[in-house]
Amino acid sequence: MTKKMMNGIIDMHVHSNPDIRHRAYNDFELMEAGIRVGARAIVIKTHQGTTVDRAYLCNRHNEIVHGKDNNFTMFGGITLNRQMGGINPYAVESGLKLGGKVVWLPTQSARNHARKTNQPEDNCVDVIRDGKIVPELLDVFKLIKDFDVVLATAHVSPEECFRVTEAAKDAGIDKIVITHPEWSLVGMSLDEQVRIVKDYDVILEHCFAQPLGGGKYHSNLSMNLEAIKACGYKNVMVCTDGGQVENPYWEIALEQYVQYLFDHGVPENEIYHMTHTIQERLLGLDS
Repeated sequence: MTKKMMNGIIDMHVHSNPDIRHRAYNDFELMEAGIRVGARAIVIKTHQGTTVDRAYLCNRHNEIVHGKDNNFTMFGGITLNRQMGGINPYAVESGLKLGGKVVWLPTQSARNHARKTNQPEDNCVDVIRDGKIVPELLDVFKLIKDFDVVLATAHVSPEECFRVTEAAKDAGIDKIVITHPEWSLVGMSLDEQVRIVKDYDVILEHCFAQPLGGGKYHSNLSMNLEAIKACGYKNVMVCTDGGQVENPYWEIALEQYVQYLFDHGVPENEIYHMTHTIQERLLGLDS
């Protein structure tokens, strides 16, 4: 069943080289892995800024090397950390005009990230200031709506997730992803996940594993299964957040994830929805 389910699968959160932190695959190796298993698409992510240009080169390379023998597409996005000027509508606009599909709020520059990792907070990128959404984020929301792409919450806190989501919904954004809510750094409780789905109909991105420190990782699969049961499969998206050298290669992690769900009684049609259907809609591949 797992091999069959990999056909047309989409992962919207994978890290690859070049990166400041060494990854298991470079962009081309990840592309080849995707083609090898019959995936439909991968969205590559970096904390350093944008992957839009890298995705373009992968797709051009695919066309030159493989012709039209596969239906695989690499997509990129933009992460609003300090390197990109923080909540920077100008960077977002250029990234989306070049084909970006996801706008991530701050990851390593988020105040929540700094606090949880005991880092200095001097240069954090805030999404909330004086109790309100920062004004430049409203400009980013307009761009996301106009280009019909995904807003992902990245490493902001649960409280910020709720406030940003409400503001994004008010701005007319339909495609909102709560990034790895199960990760302790984000720390969204299961009750909060249920509530944010109920109140705002967002997508929860549940990933393969999370860091424990010292190069060690802890499987999220049992927590992910619990979230699927509590929140409903229609609002849970399967992703790996893969690419770490400490974890299995991307395609192996994804196969293990899918097999775990199948082995624990999740129906095939529900797994398909969480691995194909949700992502197709978010990326505009369902038309």
